Amino acid sequence: MRTPRETLAEAQRLLDEGMPFHAHEVFEDAWKSGPEGERELWRGLAQLAVGLTHAARGNITGGPRLLRRGAGALAPFAEAAPYGISIAGLSAWAQELADRVESGPTVDAAAEAPRLRG
Repeated sequence: MRTPRETLAEAQRLLDEGMPFHAHEVFEDAWKSGPEGERELWRGLAQLAVGLTHAARGNITGGPRLLRRGAGALAPFAEAAPYGISIAGLSAWAQELADRVESGPTVDAAAEAPRLRG
Protein backbone atom coordinates (compact mmCIF):
# COMPACT_ATOMS: atom_id res chain seq x y z
CA MET A 1 0.00 0.00 0.00
CA ARG A 2 1.31 3.43 -0.97
CA THR A 3 1.23 6.54 1.18
CA PRO A 4 -0.90 9.40 -0.17
CA ARG A 5 2.23 11.24 -1.35
CA GLU A 6 3.52 8.09 -3.08
CA THR A 7 0.11 7.65 -4.69
CA LEU A 8 0.17 11.19 -6.05
CA ALA A 9 3.76 10.88 -7.28
CA GLU A 10 3.09 7.58 -9.06
CA ALA A 11 -0.17 8.81 -10.57
CA GLN A 12 1.48 12.04 -11.78
CA ARG A 13 4.28 10.02 -13.40
CA LEU A 14 1.74 7.84 -15.20
CA LEU A 15 -0.32 10.83 -16.31
CA ASP A 16 2.79 12.58 -17.62
CA GLU A 17 3.69 9.44 -19.58
CA GLY A 18 0.26 9.38 -21.23
CA MET A 19 -1.06 6.45 -19.20
CA PRO A 20 -4.14 7.87 -17.48
CA PHE A 21 -5.83 4.48 -17.13
CA HIS A 22 -2.87 3.23 -15.11
CA ALA A 23 -3.09 6.39 -12.99
CA HIS A 24 -6.77 5.58 -12.47
CA GLU A 25 -5.77 2.19 -11.07
CA VAL A 26 -3.33 3.83 -8.64
CA PHE A 27 -6.08 6.17 -7.45
CA GLU A 28 -8.56 3.31 -7.25
CA ASP A 29 -6.23 1.42 -4.95
CA ALA A 30 -6.06 4.46 -2.62
CA TRP A 31 -9.83 4.88 -2.84
CA LYS A 32 -10.56 1.29 -1.88
CA SER A 33 -7.87 0.89 0.78
CA GLY A 34 -7.64 4.39 2.29
CA PRO A 35 -9.44 5.95 5.22
CA GLU A 36 -13.19 6.39 4.89
CA GLY A 37 -12.93 10.18 5.05
CA GLU A 38 -10.68 10.28 1.98
CA ARG A 39 -12.46 7.81 -0.26
CA GLU A 40 -14.35 10.46 -2.23
CA LEU A 41 -11.10 12.36 -2.81
CA TRP A 42 -9.39 9.35 -4.36
CA ARG A 43 -12.54 8.30 -6.22
CA GLY A 44 -12.79 11.77 -7.74
CA LEU A 45 -9.16 11.63 -8.85
CA ALA A 46 -9.75 8.16 -10.32
CA GLN A 47 -12.73 9.52 -12.25
CA LEU A 48 -10.63 12.36 -13.65
CA ALA A 49 -7.99 9.89 -14.83
CA VAL A 50 -10.49 7.53 -16.44
CA GLY A 51 -12.28 10.54 -17.95
CA LEU A 52 -9.00 11.54 -19.59
CA THR A 53 -8.64 7.93 -20.79
CA HIS A 54 -12.03 8.06 -22.48
CA ALA A 55 -11.37 11.52 -23.92
CA ALA A 56 -8.09 10.30 -25.43
CA ARG A 57 -9.96 7.38 -26.98
CA GLY A 58 -12.45 9.73 -28.62
CA ASN A 59 -15.41 9.03 -26.33
CA ILE A 60 -17.12 12.43 -26.54
CA THR A 61 -19.91 11.41 -24.15
CA GLY A 62 -18.27 9.29 -21.46
CA GLY A 63 -15.06 11.32 -21.23
CA PRO A 64 -16.75 14.63 -20.38
CA ARG A 65 -19.24 12.93 -18.06
CA LEU A 66 -16.47 11.31 -16.00
CA LEU A 67 -14.37 14.49 -15.97
CA ARG A 68 -17.31 16.46 -14.58
CA ARG A 69 -18.24 13.73 -12.11
CA GLY A 70 -14.66 13.64 -10.83
CA ALA A 71 -14.54 17.42 -10.46
CA GLY A 72 -17.81 17.29 -8.52
CA ALA A 73 -16.46 14.61 -6.18
CA LEU A 74 -13.41 16.78 -5.46
CA ALA A 75 -15.40 19.95 -4.74
CA PRO A 76 -15.89 19.27 -0.99
CA PHE A 77 -12.09 19.11 -0.59
CA ALA A 78 -11.36 22.48 -2.24
CA GLU A 79 -10.64 24.45 0.92
CA ALA A 80 -8.62 21.73 2.63
CA ALA A 81 -6.43 20.98 -0.44
CA PRO A 82 -5.33 17.66 1.09
CA TYR A 83 -1.75 16.59 0.36
CA GLY A 84 -1.25 19.79 -1.62
CA ILE A 85 -3.69 18.66 -4.32
CA SER A 86 -4.76 21.57 -6.47
CA ILE A 87 -8.50 20.94 -6.29
CA ALA A 88 -9.41 24.26 -7.95
CA GLY A 89 -6.84 23.72 -10.69
CA LEU A 90 -8.00 20.16 -11.35
CA SER A 91 -11.65 21.22 -11.42
CA ALA A 92 -10.91 24.01 -13.92
CA TRP A 93 -8.83 21.61 -16.04
CA ALA A 94 -11.60 18.98 -16.00
CA GLN A 95 -14.35 21.45 -16.96
CA GLU A 96 -12.29 22.98 -19.78
CA LEU A 97 -11.28 19.59 -21.17
CA ALA A 98 -14.84 18.25 -20.90
CA ASP A 99 -16.16 21.25 -22.86
CA ARG A 100 -13.49 20.82 -25.53
CA VAL A 101 -13.98 17.05 -25.89
CA GLU A 102 -17.73 17.45 -26.36
CA SER A 103 -17.03 19.34 -29.57
CA GLY A 104 -15.40 16.22 -30.96
CA PRO A 105 -11.62 16.30 -30.84
CA THR A 106 -9.64 13.38 -29.54
CA VAL A 107 -6.99 14.57 -27.14
CA ASP A 108 -3.44 13.43 -26.50
CA ALA A 109 -3.44 12.03 -22.95
CA ALA A 110 0.18 12.99 -22.21
CA ALA A 111 -0.23 16.51 -23.58
CA GLU A 112 -3.40 17.01 -21.53
CA ALA A 113 -2.04 15.54 -18.27
CA PRO A 114 -3.13 17.71 -15.33
CA ARG A 115 -0.87 18.87 -12.51
CA LEU A 116 -2.14 17.11 -9.40
CA ARG A 117 -0.36 19.31 -6.90
CA GLY A 118 -0.15 23.09 -6.85
